[in-house]
Amino acid sequence: MLLDFSTLFLVATLICTLLGGMLLYFGRQEKIAALNWWGVAYLLGAAAVAQWQFLRLLLPDVVVLSLASIGFIACGMMWNAARVFHGLKPTWPGLVIGAVAWLTTVFSLPPGSESLRVAIGASIVALYAALTAAQLFAERRSTMKRQWAAMLVPLLHGAVLMLPIVLDELLPAPNSDSSNNIWVLIFAIELVLYAVGTVFVIFMLVSERAVRAHKTAASQDPLTGLFNRRGFSEATARMIEREGAAGRPVTVMIFDLDHFKSINDRFGHPAGDEVIKLFASIVSGSLRISDLCGRIGGEEFAALLPCSIDEAMTAAERVREAFQNCGMEIDGTPIATTVSIGLAGGPPHVELEVLLAAADTALYQAKRGGRNRVVAAVEEPLSLEQGRRQAAQRPEPRQQIIVRNAISVGA
Repeated sequence: MLLDFSTLFLVATLICTLLGGMLLYFGRQEKIAALNWWGVAYLLGAAAVAQWQFLRLLLPDVVVLSLASIGFIACGMMWNAARVFHGLKPTWPGLVIGAVAWLTTVFSLPPGSESLRVAIGASIVALYAALTAAQLFAERRSTMKRQWAAMLVPLLHGAVLMLPIVLDELLPAPNSDSSNNIWVLIFAIELVLYAVGTVFVIFMLVSERAVRAHKTAASQDPLTGLFNRRGFSEATARMIEREGAAGRPVTVMIFDLDHFKSINDRFGHPAGDEVIKLFASIVSGSLRISDLCGRIGGEEFAALLPCSIDEAMTAAERVREAFQNCGMEIDGTPIATTVSIGLAGGPPHVELEVLLAAADTALYQAKRGGRNRVVAAVEEPLSLEQGRRQAAQRPEPRQQIIVRNAISVGA
């Protein structure tokens, strides 16, 4: 054999140490707590392998076996790292319970129980591997291909550890040095592959999350957390297509905060930002989870509801009342907060631009009528192409949007 077992485990120790240091470095650089957990887990794993291989000739067996509990803490840290990566809190009992179980085994089993001790140790590691796989698989936003990769690596690790135990039960054979040496060789090689494969999965998941964060930032308004104009357009296009395929209507709302410029001029832009954030929270809380809303301008918001215009009128009035009655104060001074709302409903597959244009005309009517009111367009807007054709056939231009309803409680 070209490499003896000591050399193989030395290589495994060095690789785990190198990968652990790399994970810690990137964890500090990118401020990702989960990478720090994974990095420490790798370093503890490297320490456990090193002491098991190189100190067993120098220290009593009970000391070497006790120090092996470091490896089980490393397994617990791998599981907790997956939890932290998914935004969960680490479970401290879960971190140490494997080590406690191992120490209990070391001090409670009688001499000559090496096979049972190995079986218990392998079972603990396999259980941690299964928990880690389940936690990584729980990232629902990942693609299925990457979910399977994240789950498969720790599962294979646990399976390899349990394989000799299962085979020993199914195919009992006399214990021999040659068979033991083969399994030690397999474990050493598998340890290296598992360490490298896990780091590959970790960076794959981190990279995917970074890409998703950039996409979210490109479509999200940083002040309110709602969609920005781009994100709103993309999301509403998908909803219009989905609702159109089912033959269901949609309705667009446009909100414009009344006298917002005077608030900025009187109290400053920070106060104006607070008003913007307050309205964003009100409109989000007043609409259904299936409705889409976004900030499409300075003090202008929009929403798309998969419902008829009559249902949307009720929702719009709910938003208007909630904003008017929010009782906002700036430096102890009450602020009159009102909003004008324009609505337009359309048939299945109507273009978003057409709905926005119709709702904007209704919003203009609300502003001209005294503000703090809801106005809807009664005539269903045409498609862009139909509108051009109809306009070309008319001898004189006429207003396409007809105001159907106005709800007002005073400016």
